[in-house]
Amino acid sequence: MKKQVDSAKIIALLSVPLVAFVLWYIFLPAINLHSFEFWIYMIVNFIYIISILSIFHKKNYKFFIIPIVLFVLLFSLEIVSATMFHSTKYANLIVKENGSFEEDIKEVSFEQVPTVDRDTAQRLGSRKMGEMLELVSQYNLSDAYTQINYNDKPVRVTPLEYNGFLKWMGNKKDGIPNYIVVDMIDGKVELKKLGNNIKYSKSDKFSRNIYRHLRQKYPRDMFFEINFEIDEEGTPYWVAPVYHSTIGFFGGFDVKEVILTNAINGKTTKYNIQDVPKWVDRIYNADEIIQQLNWNGGLQLGFLNSIFAQKGVLQTTEGYNYLAIDDDVYLYTGMTSVGADESNVGFVLVNLRTKETKFYKMSSAEEFSAMESAEGAVQEKGYKSTFPILLNIDNKPTYFMSLKDEAGLVKMYALVDAQNYQQVSIGTTVNNVVSAHIGKDITNMQSEEEIEPTEFFNINGKIVNIESVVIEGNTHYYFTLDNNYKNIFIANISVSEQLPFIKANDEVNIEYYEKNNLYQVTKLELK
Repeated sequence: MKKQVDSAKIIALLSVPLVAFVLWYIFLPAINLHSFEFWIYMIVNFIYIISILSIFHKKNYKFFIIPIVLFVLLFSLEIVSATMFHSTKYANLIVKENGSFEEDIKEVSFEQVPTVDRDTAQRLGSRKMGEMLELVSQYNLSDAYTQINYNDKPVRVTPLEYNGFLKWMGNKKDGIPNYIVVDMIDGKVELKKLGNNIKYSKSDKFSRNIYRHLRQKYPRDMFFEINFEIDEEGTPYWVAPVYHSTIGFFGGFDVKEVILTNAINGKTTKYNIQDVPKWVDRIYNADEIIQQLNWNGGLQLGFLNSIFAQKGVLQTTEGYNYLAIDDDVYLYTGMTSVGADESNVGFVLVNLRTKETKFYKMSSAEEFSAMESAEGAVQEKGYKSTFPILLNIDNKPTYFMSLKDEAGLVKMYALVDAQNYQQVSIGTTVNNVVSAHIGKDITNMQSEEEIEPTEFFNINGKIVNIESVVIEGNTHYYFTLDNNYKNIFIANISVSEQLPFIKANDEVNIEYYEKNNLYQVTKLELK
């Protein structure tokens, strides 16, 4: 009987390191006193150890004071690291410089306007994946869709992942053979075939899981979200930002180093921020940047001011988007007063590789107001706007957005003047909406200079496509003819009362003039 008791004690004691290892292997906390998860891990282990010891002797229950003290200490360290005690330090985690919109943001090349948002990229990727019957039964598409600049183009990249544990067992020897690249300009989708397959990923198990692989190599480093990127040669990498606590004990976490892992062979390299290769685009997490911008806007005059007087307190708007500038990816968001009215006092651009931050002070429409304005221009269609991206058109900040139907398909595009969101241009293609927007400016300029057309042309033909566009409250119609595909004709509603009723295949006779490559209709008759 005594031997059985002794054996039970030995087994119980041996279970202590086993349980500690299993918990660490599953949850992967950094062995770092600045890691909140590590403290929880220690407290759980102490509770288990004391529970085992209490089986042998009830007096050991008194040691439960240890995890209680640790928990109280953890809570205390969390409190003393809070913003109320370090408002200035939190406000200075990110430093904004004043920028010049005209100088910093070049006028957009309309052939380079990104029209594909994340949701559309996912749909395009899923459609492409569905075409690959040999892959779709074994792999899924990751929902990563990281936006990067690849060969001077904005794209979203995402790897394949194993379709469950059994599919991993059957394919782990070969690895993951592909990743997907979605061109954000033209929507082209490429399923990239790798010469050597991906052997380290988020869907891999055991030591080939990328989080576990990094934790085993860097047990003390704190990293959270790991991004999938590709270099200029198309080699897949995992980008793991390493965080350090910079305020108190658990506060002001910021990226100080980066670990790059070759997704094919698992080779890792740690870099200081300033030494990271330039092809890496996503070092800083967007949500953390937004948090730091809110601290910067809210805590400049202290914690109490941010709660009560709120003098000079600014906050980011609810959404954000990305811009590709000079081969880097920038986070864009508006800044508004804490009263959360429908206007911005300016906007910020943050380089997600360097955290260089610039603030552009200018009164502009809040993004959701611009979205509502664009939706209102096509309210009879019921389209919904994507969150806008900011473009420089004629040295003016201009919101560009896609308009989608209920199925999530892009049907039209909109340009909204950021400083006067009542000025909306709508079109079925990027060229259409840009023509409408630029045509508006040209028309204004012509009327001011009283320039009259000198040569008119006549043409008969059948309508191929026709779409209506609202410009400064006036309806214009854009259409093409069967015998003149290359030219897009523009007719103001005042040209003919028949315009709202014209449809494809109707035959028309028109008079028009050409100015600055625009074909303005002056007369129209329906035959």
